[in-house]
Amino acid sequence: MNSAPKIVGLGEILWDVFPDGARLGGAPSNFACHCNQLGGDAFPVSCVGNDELGQQTRTELEQRGVSTEFVQTNATYPTGRVQVTLDENGKPSYEIIEDVAWDHLSFTSEWKTLARSLDAACFGSLAQRSSESRETIRHFLHEMPEQSLKIFDVNLRKPFYSKEIVEESLKLATILKLSDEELPVLAEYFNLSGSVTEQLSALRNTFRLKLIAYTRGSEGSILSSADEINETSGFKVTAVDSVGAGDSFTAALCTGLLKGRSLAEVNTFANQVAAFVCSQQGACPTLPEEIKLS
Repeated sequence: MNSAPKIVGLGEILWDVFPDGARLGGAPSNFACHCNQLGGDAFPVSCVGNDELGQQTRTELEQRGVSTEFVQTNATYPTGRVQVTLDENGKPSYEIIEDVAWDHLSFTSEWKTLARSLDAACFGSLAQRSSESRETIRHFLHEMPEQSLKIFDVNLRKPFYSKEIVEESLKLATILKLSDEELPVLAEYFNLSGSVTEQLSALRNTFRLKLIAYTRGSEGSILSSADEINETSGFKVTAVDSVGAGDSFTAALCTGLLKGRSLAEVNTFANQVAAFVCSQQGACPTLPEEIKLS
């Protein structure tokens, strides 16, 4: 692929509001930010409110070099927020505010044109908590080219998921990315048994997926396709902030696959990128040139 692949992160944009201030987040926007750094032409596809946080969202994304062309503005609902509170030991708890702008994604002619031009999209379960956004996301994915990558990053957030949402998403996806904490949930949903690799193979076969990426934090990951199972032990770093590491892994997986690299190369690359993000403050640190694929 000679030109930069066209990629979107589809779903929520939100602010994590800590006692000491707010930080821009949301898996789809983090994913788009990392894809841009890794050689993609990437966009967040989402919605913000007509409010101060909505304007700050656009400003911060543009400062990161990420286009907000496909971020809608909803005048009725506020920009998404996650209220973060810390207990006396500093342990955080989260309240994902409901009925916000990204719960009201609207499928437009502009989004239809974009969907039909894509090489890849990444979506999750959280943005499908409302029926309106769920239908929009499914419509968007149906409009994408048949050969494009549709990555379902499960990203389970209680209580905003169900077997029905996960199952319908798997039917739409070509690639599944999930963690060692999420596999047991899917194992219960779909009666999976045996070793991890056997469970991944059963999932892949049931839903006719091209690939499953199974992440284990600092212990590395497994990539499972019909032809190959590749396992890596990951990279050891001094962890500073794990926020955004999973999204960076998915971005590296996506861009590596679009560049036609082998599963072994992609797996090593994705772990290297995620490890670096863990060693830095914030969800989208600037990636050094030496860990980018040429």
